Amino acid sequence: MKMTLLLVFAAIAGLGLTFWVVSSMWAELGVNLSVHGWIAYGLGVVVSLLLAGGLFYLTFKSDRDGYDDFKRPEDLNE
Repeated sequence: MKMTLLLVFAAIAGLGLTFWVVSSMWAELGVNLSVHGWIAYGLGVVVSLLLAGGLFYLTFKSDRDGYDDFKRPEDLNE
């Protein structure tokens, strides 16, 4: 349980650090992002992570259920 909490905290800290670095870089370039822009940026990150997670889940489920097994004609005679 401690390891899980540590990993969750590290992931949240990494995400916060990433947002801080991105906002600092954009501020140096003179780009000002409104609140709506940050909301869109955050939603894009969340949707991308959910999509990637869902595709990974479907890949592993398909493999476990045997949908990825290749049926060759010579295997049918066994």
